[in-house]
Amino acid sequence: MTAHEPSAPSGAPDLAPDQFLTFLLGKEMFGVGILGIKEIIEYRTPTDVPMMPPALRGVINLRGAVVPVVDLQQRFGRAASDVTKRTCIVIVEVANGNERQVLGLLVDAVSEVLEIADIAPAPAFGAGIRRDFIHGMGKVGERFVILLDADAALSTQEFVAMAGIASDVEEGMAA
Repeated sequence: MTAHEPSAPSGAPDLAPDQFLTFLLGKEMFGVGILGIKEIIEYRTPTDVPMMPPALRGVINLRGAVVPVVDLQQRFGRAASDVTKRTCIVIVEVANGNERQVLGLLVDAVSEVLEIADIAPAPAFGAGIRRDFIHGMGKVGERFVILLDADAALSTQEFVAMAGIASDVEEGMAA
């Protein structure tokens, strides 16, 4: 897909992936480009880390590497995900400035890998998450898949800012 095709979302990179791993958060279908996916693992309880924002559920040990686990529901300002037998962790690699960061995404269920050619720009309102987190809206049959911009939605700088806000709130409550 190139930026010259009418289906490319505005602001999309020229080499945007056209294959997306789709997954459920609640009853909504989301997708993330497969180029950033490392693997999908069964849910395991993360180890809590003090003073982290609620969206960071903790860390897991993945073959000797410490991997932070992000609850996407909480990241998008929703209630924490319930853990069920279909819950899993999608291991992704995202841009963090000039470096790459490996993170685990807590999702309710993984669906499938889809090739999505019909991608509309992110809506100005109504998606329930910040517009800059959305790469576009993929049309699959009669339904839409919210295609995430993983680098924007999982920015380390935003998590640091959230941790600062969380610690400021905790300090205010202790005073």
